[in-house]
Amino acid sequence: MKSLAARDATMYWLSARTRNDLFLLYCFADTGRDAGRLRADVADRVTHIPDLLIHVLDTPANIAYPIWAACEFTNAQFADHDLGAATWANVTAAVGDLLGTGLRADDRPWRLHVFRNVREVPGFATDESALVAVLQLSHALADGRRAALIARALFGRSEFPAAPPRRESGPFVARVLPDGIRETVLSGFAATRALPGIPIGMARTVVRGLAAARAQGRLAELTAAGELPPPAPDAEPTVLNGGGAVPTMHAVRMLVCEKARLRAPGHSVTVVALTAVSFALERYLRDRGELPPELRAQVPMAFAASGDGRNGYRDLSVDLAVAEPTPRARADRIAAELAARRARAAHPLQAARDAVTAVLPAPLLHRDVMHAPIDTLPERVSGHTVVSSVDRGGADLEFGGGAVRFTAGFPALGAVMHLTHGVHGLGDTVTVSVHADPAVLPDPDRYAMLLESALDEVACSLRGTEACGSPKI
Repeated sequence: MKSLAARDATMYWLSARTRNDLFLLYCFADTGRDAGRLRADVADRVTHIPDLLIHVLDTPANIAYPIWAACEFTNAQFADHDLGAATWANVTAAVGDLLGTGLRADDRPWRLHVFRNVREVPGFATDESALVAVLQLSHALADGRRAALIARALFGRSEFPAAPPRRESGPFVARVLPDGIRETVLSGFAATRALPGIPIGMARTVVRGLAAARAQGRLAELTAAGELPPPAPDAEPTVLNGGGAVPTMHAVRMLVCEKARLRAPGHSVTVVALTAVSFALERYLRDRGELPPELRAQVPMAFAASGDGRNGYRDLSVDLAVAEPTPRARADRIAAELAARRARAAHPLQAARDAVTAVLPAPLLHRDVMHAPIDTLPERVSGHTVVSSVDRGGADLEFGGGAVRFTAGFPALGAVMHLTHGVHGLGDTVTVSVHADPAVLPDPDRYAMLLESALDEVACSLRGTEACGSPKI
């Protein structure tokens, strides 16, 4: 019987207040396999993937952290969507609708959405059809990096080398009872076991809080001595941050590119994408007469999750350098800024603050999460948009007998972030995605056009060539 780590429990409790699920889109060649056969394939595959055979079990009054309990695959976790006209445009609109939904991880923390026989898909010939699969995951179950590994287990050609999870540990009577009663007993057992530990957790919180304060002081000393980059400054909100309201509608666009198109000497695909986003946002906001003097992007950086944690990342605030007029100067400055932010975030002293949260008693963390002011716009923000970049590995995946062509992802919107970008690589392709609140970005097609043009402009400038690749594959 394993409890959720504090970071994972935070994601679970937040899901009751905002949409924070992960959505991983994979596009395959459609071989004509029907929905029943595809569902059976998924059901068989899941039996070899422990992460897809668990769900969250709450404890009474949140006295203890929720626990992971074993569960079985249900047919409701496979959703076959009939759009009538299965075109890429209609699938894109349907994905936007899905992004406004949320899973109940205490029921099942994942669902697979399937769109069959899709036409007019990027990179497909006019007589080819695609099978589009969207894996929806609770953020409590995985961060972006772990989610990609789960997807590889689900769609990989080789057998997943892990056994199914064993039943929970706990009192023997619980293990021999029917599932519903067994889970009630297990949650009660977890709460009872946690009660004596609350004073200990409080004491640990105080001790680690003092250590965190000392670490903060040491970070300040290193910064003053020039041995560590300074913390990123906050910025004034812009129209992209909305007015504090949670988005009610979602629009997505996907630019599917050959990876070679975004390669540039001396710079990563992430830097090329960030620089292109910088130019696209600058031009879009200038056309609207709303260009601020500064634009910043929030960039998630992966790091190893502690213990049994499933979420390991820190958000970096990166200056998009809109004052730099040329692509090369802007890319160089963004690359230097990103490196500085990573160096500060990766310093061992930063872990002291995470250590405090890790031992915070469950009732206190639950209270903090449920009362945090996430539905108001602060006076200062760490970013005006999100750019999340994940390499999802090789293109050696298949579903329904069809080979994978590309992947995409859509970082969540919230009361502060109303425009996000995904940069997701698979094999020789990279998909740059736009996820927007139409109330803030009412013309996503125009913005996508500006972004597509900027991707070519930046990559070509950094390569020192004028010849650009085709806009799409």
